[in-house]
Amino acid sequence: MDSELNALAEQVAESLAERQWMLATAESCTGGWIAQALTAIAGSSVWFERGLVTYSNAAKQELLGVSADTLKTHGAVSEEAAREMASGILARSRAQVALSVTGIAGPTGGTAAKPVGTVCFAWVIADVAMESQTLWFEGDREAVRRQSVIAALKGLLQRL
Repeated sequence: MDSELNALAEQVAESLAERQWMLATAESCTGGWIAQALTAIAGSSVWFERGLVTYSNAAKQELLGVSADTLKTHGAVSEEAAREMASGILARSRAQVALSVTGIAGPTGGTAAKPVGTVCFAWVIADVAMESQTLWFEGDREAVRRQSVIAALKGLLQRL
């Protein structure tokens, strides 16, 4: 793991551990990279509860409860879908905190409205308002995915 991701993961670990909170993640375009970065830390089972990679729309619906209407109206790459993913993983876990990410890492799949590099995030802390954000990253597939992991972790730290 690179030093920037490791440092962010360590900060997330410290912040969750000091609050005695657990985290659950719902990932699409990052393919489990967030969970991997966090669980690379020894003792992460104290604060990391679970992570799901829900790459297909069917998985988002079946495992996280994302509505078919949301997917049809807004698409899988939307803040609406990210918000439903985050609330879905939180409801299906023992965690107090959840984050989700869904996007277009490329090199294909982009449109004029949602170009490659479009990534949507959501963060929720139980009993606190949910927040979501859309960011646009440049670079190849690996670069978009890495930047997405960093943004997800930084966003979580800001909200903690």
